[in-house]
Amino acid sequence: MQLQLVRHLWGVSESFETAFPKFVADGFSALEAPICLMDEPTRDRFECERARHGLGLIVQDFTCLWERNRTVDEHLASMRVRITEALKFRPLLINLHSGSDAWRLPDMIRFYREAQRIAADCPVPVAHETHRGRAFFSPWTTRDVLEAVPGLELTVDFSHWVCVAERCLDDQLDIITLAAAHARHIHARVGYAEGPQVPDPRAPEYANDVAAHERWWDLCWDAMQRRGLASASLTPEFGPPGYMHTLPFTNQPVADLWDICTWQAHRQRDRFLARGGISGAGGSSCPGRPS
Repeated sequence: MQLQLVRHLWGVSESFETAFPKFVADGFSALEAPICLMDEPTRDRFECERARHGLGLIVQDFTCLWERNRTVDEHLASMRVRITEALKFRPLLINLHSGSDAWRLPDMIRFYREAQRIAADCPVPVAHETHRGRAFFSPWTTRDVLEAVPGLELTVDFSHWVCVAERCLDDQLDIITLAAAHARHIHARVGYAEGPQVPDPRAPEYANDVAAHERWWDLCWDAMQRRGLASASLTPEFGPPGYMHTLPFTNQPVADLWDICTWQAHRQRDRFLARGGISGAGGSSCPGRPS
């Protein structure tokens, strides 16, 4: 199984023309980006530079965008539109922030049963992110939906769950293992009990949090291997202020975002290789397609 390193654009202030060759030099072979938030000239430049540097694409998208507390039917209609639009960009995978955290469980189950039928007709994998503000905001709602809709696929971002649960989730390893069995894509941000992002994952005071997340990502890779997937994809999705901590009164970030993302990508690549995996290259492979 290959590991494909994917670079997000969140917090990147440089132009596409400047940033993309640096991403390639850092070992990334694909981008993850919210195309729906770009205006047409920006999309055109993005696509031109992406093609120039041979970078694949994971489309990040959102049902009902920021108006999350809409009805199930409105979110389903939005999902159909968002997938149709995303496919125009020939993505490797579509990562959705889907549903609403305000729904009752029967509504969540109804939404994801239909979402699974919609995804079954899609020519690329569709993964639903474990994200605050959405239906999969907590381990326990996610468990209940996955047990009712066993074919769903996830983008696992355990940092959100650590923040919501306000603790390391090793005491919920059965749910982590269940989520891992549904994982298509990993967002490798490290959370801690009081927030969704440690100030700097390289700092020794957060070593236990880093180790916990790595145990859970290992479970994901193990499950992907058992499923016979040809590749695993990983985005080191650390964010800028206000995800990143800042100094009071100055709003200066406490660490360099680019350095953290590159460090995390290389650390997880090295761990993956040590497990006997292969470092992926190029943007043409599709995350999660069986070998």
